[in-house]
Amino acid sequence: MIQEKVIVSTQPLQWKCVESRADSKRLYYGRFIMAPLRRGQGDTIGIAMRRALLGEIEGTCITCAKSEKIPHEYSTIAGIQESVHEILMNLKEIVLRSNLYGTCDASICSKGPGYVTAHDIILPPSVQIVDKTQHIANLTEPIHLCIELQIERNRGYRIKAPKKFQNVTYPIDAIFMPVRNANHSIHSYVNGNEKQELLFIEIWTNGSLTPKEALHEASRNLIDLFIPFLNAEEENFHLENNQPKENLPLFNFHRRLAKPKKTTKEVALKYIFIDQSELPPRIYNCLKTSNINTFLDLLNNSQEDLLKIKDFRREDVKHIMNALEI
Repeated sequence: MIQEKVIVSTQPLQWKCVESRADSKRLYYGRFIMAPLRRGQGDTIGIAMRRALLGEIEGTCITCAKSEKIPHEYSTIAGIQESVHEILMNLKEIVLRSNLYGTCDASICSKGPGYVTAHDIILPPSVQIVDKTQHIANLTEPIHLCIELQIERNRGYRIKAPKKFQNVTYPIDAIFMPVRNANHSIHSYVNGNEKQELLFIEIWTNGSLTPKEALHEASRNLIDLFIPFLNAEEENFHLENNQPKENLPLFNFHRRLAKPKKTTKEVALKYIFIDQSELPPRIYNCLKTSNINTFLDLLNNSQEDLLKIKDFRREDVKHIMNALEI
């Protein structure tokens, strides 16, 4: 039994794609699994990954249209079925894929009668159209439709700012996010005497990236965000000189932390938030209302100080010690 538990607990994390499909040119779906995880790690990874998938991945969009023949955004043009506003909304939906940095120019120049689609957009080599059948306008008469476009690669969502543009230039709301939706779910199970978790991640993209590509890019972006913490100097994490080092409060675990030699586990307690403990909700709320957010804050309060907190009881001390596994 002991040998089996050691094998399970040291098993490396693994992930794989359990489902992948293309519902259309502009809708890809992927489902991934990661295991084995310790209890609580599923939410830690899943929440961070979902936020990175939706907010940290760059995409390419048409952000501006320009034409001297368009009087204003809500006008209509003879020989074109759609209004100018409808044409701009259709341009907003065009899905592009690129390795572009910054902005570039593109254009549409088409003669009717006939349909104008994404296939009619003249693009630089660094930009590709995901679905060339996307509709832009229907020319019902033999007229020319010429529009200059601005293409940009960025992230997130940007609302147009009309005041920054001239009359012949029309900004377009930009949805740079290639990931349309992302969910995570957790399956908990018991393996021997150890509780473990399976993390499932679902990703829907607009076709400019596959779900697997999106997962890789989101992971790289998360790593880049945390690298500065790895390079931080160690003294930045030391206690300030004005924080109490003697006369620690009266709990048993305070005396243990007061020893000259502190174990790694004991030192780590000073950097654990009470949100990470398994305290009952009532005790947790009592501590939060008194601005006790970490176990370091807790160590700086004596038992008498805690008993002054509204609704805090003497037996609650036992729950705190059990949460610390003292």
